[in-house]
Amino acid sequence: MRLSFGQELRQVQKQILAPRMIQSMEILQLPILALMERIDQEMEENPVLEIVEEDPDLPTEEYENEKPDSPTAEERELVIDESSNNEADFERLLNLDAEEWPDQFEDRARPSRGEVEEAGQRKLDAMANMTARPQSLEDYLRDQLGWFDVAPELRAMAERIIYNLDTNGYLPGRVEDLLGPDATQQQIDLTHEALKLVQRLDPSGVGARDLRECLLLQLVPGMPLHEEIRTLISDHLEDLEHNRIPAISRKTGYSIETIQEAVEELRKLNPKPGADFHDSYVPNVTPDVFIDPVEGGGYRVRLEDSQIPTLFISPQYRRLLLSKDTPPETREYIKRKLNSAQWLIDSIHQRRGTLTRVAQAIVDHQQEFLNKGPEAIEPLKMQQIADKVGVHVTTVSRAVDDKWMQTPRGIFPLRKFFVGGTTSADGEEVAWDAVRLKLQEIVDTEDKKKPHSDEELVEQLASHGITVARRTVTKYRKAMNIPSSRQRREWKK
Repeated sequence: MRLSFGQELRQVQKQILAPRMIQSMEILQLPILALMERIDQEMEENPVLEIVEEDPDLPTEEYENEKPDSPTAEERELVIDESSNNEADFERLLNLDAEEWPDQFEDRARPSRGEVEEAGQRKLDAMANMTARPQSLEDYLRDQLGWFDVAPELRAMAERIIYNLDTNGYLPGRVEDLLGPDATQQQIDLTHEALKLVQRLDPSGVGARDLRECLLLQLVPGMPLHEEIRTLISDHLEDLEHNRIPAISRKTGYSIETIQEAVEELRKLNPKPGADFHDSYVPNVTPDVFIDPVEGGGYRVRLEDSQIPTLFISPQYRRLLLSKDTPPETREYIKRKLNSAQWLIDSIHQRRGTLTRVAQAIVDHQQEFLNKGPEAIEPLKMQQIADKVGVHVTTVSRAVDDKWMQTPRGIFPLRKFFVGGTTSADGEEVAWDAVRLKLQEIVDTEDKKKPHSDEELVEQLASHGITVARRTVTKYRKAMNIPSSRQRREWKK
């Protein structure tokens, strides 16, 4: 093979995304709260943009979402010819008739200082009314340390242990790991003493190094079946995990009835004493789409975009652009800002149309889910919605990303309605979610004295017209945290 350098002219075809198309896709992907933040950011950076202020004394007009058969000109994918320098857009802006710029916008000024201060005060009031951050496990334990009159060295080591606890309240690893390799025996003894101090704090069981120690720390003398529970925790945790009650009975001499009563008491202990202090993230869900029933049957989607301000381009800057007295550098700056503002307005308008049509297509396909519940959900792929709406499948993916829908059955993410499926015995498609619900129903109603094995679960599903493999049942059972048949079995007393 010969290698050489040289110039070559080759004709290739490739797609290049224009900035306008990229912005359109970004706006489409934003949920309503993120879109409002994006608009606020653009309002701060672009002086050309203005917001239509509504009179609170006037009745609000509801926006009727229409469902066009095909995308309108404004809703088609935005494509721009970079070689023309966007002259068509500027020509359209400059040639707008006076009627298209309402009189009330002509002399509209920027918000006054009082209005800005009032808006800022409202934000401060909202921040003041926010829920306080819950107390952490570390703070709670450190506050309790103040109740003990101990030496400063012991208190410092106890605090070090507290800050090394995991989210469940356990101390991972060995106590000696908190010290350096050159630690003296005195320092090691101090660390063990500090650990005992931490383990005396509330919640009971905190500072344990494993599950066995955590449960033993929670045992209180005088509680029912104290000695039996201690024996089960100390020597038979693995047997309990696998529900080997007869084996425990043979090893300990306890009756099955006594073991089951001890297990009931054991379940009252907390295997994760620090979990209640762990901050769990709860997303702030604001539906982008609402569903209204239509007279005669069916549903119509409605976008919740009343919080999104109506944007328009400032007439003052339009006049500056037309004025002959405006310096060239100022005209170029205004031209750039006008371009950016118009792109944003068009992208928001396109987002509204695309999201409405995609959501309506989803609702039309999943009417049985809305009428009967989750067990009636139909298999659905994004490509089906893309073909129905007339857009690319990636557009559908961006339209449903991080969006939520308020339905008569509750609030669901739009991605919830896209599920795979299998074929039933009569040839109909059944969604995997429906299979999971039926599997859970069978397990809940089975005889716990003789629970179904995975093979028997396959047979039970087949009796309901759902044909799946045993490995599929096993996979779903584990994903749904359903124990095995041995672990679900209730032993006779």
